[in-house]
Amino acid sequence: MEARGVAAQSADTVMSEAAPPPAQADSTHPQQQPPPPHPVMPGVESIPATLSHGGRFIQYNIFGNVFEVTAKYKPPIMPIENERFIIWGSYNLLILKINKNIYSSALNSETNEHVAIKKIANAFDNKIDAKRTLREIKLLRHMDHENVVAIRDIIPPPRRDQFNDVYIAYELMDTDLHQIIRSNQALSEEHSKISVLILRGLKYIHSANVLHRDLKPSNLLLNANCDLKICDLD
Repeated sequence: MEARGVAAQSADTVMSEAAPPPAQADSTHPQQQPPPPHPVMPGVESIPATLSHGGRFIQYNIFGNVFEVTAKYKPPIMPIENERFIIWGSYNLLILKINKNIYSSALNSETNEHVAIKKIANAFDNKIDAKRTLREIKLLRHMDHENVVAIRDIIPPPRRDQFNDVYIAYELMDTDLHQIIRSNQALSEEHSKISVLILRGLKYIHSANVLHRDLKPSNLLLNANCDLKICDLD
């Protein structure tokens, strides 16, 4: 991918420190209500969770895949399946494995937003893969467009001297165009606008002198309102 014209940003700048626990809400003001929970499938509600590093981090063992994220990220974390995703419940980005990358969803208790978290295991074992990860972070940190998926957070490691896995939190979308095509559902007027949304996103990406070299239906994320976001810019 060419990324001329996009300002570089060091990994130390990109990796933010863990946020402190949220302050107690003022009793004189009503607390913000969290979003409605996702439907939980049998066995998911019992996913083991263990506080670590003085309570700053929490570990989830999701069917043998260990996620260690800052403690602000709460369940539900629910798994799912097809050739690329696992699909349980109303949200399709819940837990899945693509190559060595593992995805899950979680609730950011500070913002009350459900996010998709990508775990890149042993991110620095391969120099080329590490550069691709850093390139995607740099690009998405600078991009701001309604048709390009946004990074919500870069979750820092508990200890810098044991920095092996990278965790990136993205906007959570419902599905992708590949699943829409496979579903054989009747197309609506909203579906007819998808091509326009793809072109809008590509025009924005190309304006930054960036080429998306792997544009395909599974890299075009959608939600129930037919909002579209292009992902996987690495």
